[in-house]
Amino acid sequence: MNWQGKTVGYALSGSHCTFAEVMPQIQRFIDAGAQVVPIVTSTIMTTDTRFGTSEEWQRQLKGITGNEIISTIVQAEPLGPSKLLDVLVIAPCTGNTTSKLANAMTDSAVLMAAKSQMRNGRPVVLAISTNDGLGLNAANIAKLLVAKNIFFVPFGQDNPEQKPNSLVARMELVMEACEAALAGRQLQPMVIERFNYGS
Repeated sequence: MNWQGKTVGYALSGSHCTFAEVMPQIQRFIDAGAQVVPIVTSTIMTTDTRFGTSEEWQRQLKGITGNEIISTIVQAEPLGPSKLLDVLVIAPCTGNTTSKLANAMTDSAVLMAAKSQMRNGRPVVLAISTNDGLGLNAANIAKLLVAKNIFFVPFGQDNPEQKPNSLVARMELVMEACEAALAGRQLQPMVIERFNYGS
């Protein structure tokens, strides 16, 4: 696919343990010629973890994309009227964000961006990363699976022995899932083996 002239909204919610996986995926869009608009939840702007500091992640996002970070609802709201984004990917998409999206709650820049995309009939691609994907959040994932213009990065159980309810997307397939979504289809297979059992 030719990404020249395409604008990708790349949204991150607070699954800090997957940030190192998704940064190279953002770079892939840039290398392919896309414009990337970084969008984040408040935790990324305020929280330091053992996976890196807020300042480090912000610096990486700005450095890779060359754009300022959208981090508030007010900043994200114009994405709807402007129809700026060809596709929005939320990667990682936490259980919290999944739940709120499935239940029409808009309390972050990421969710406002998603609401804007859906209003415009444009694709939203979710790369889930949640410890309760096969628990209480299973109902929310199911609601989103049948929602119009919402697509998923292929996902599976990442640690079925120790975390049997946990589901994580295969982040290296983010671009391929977005390409499929822009063509109006779900990348298949959608449910995959995320890691080898026993590894």
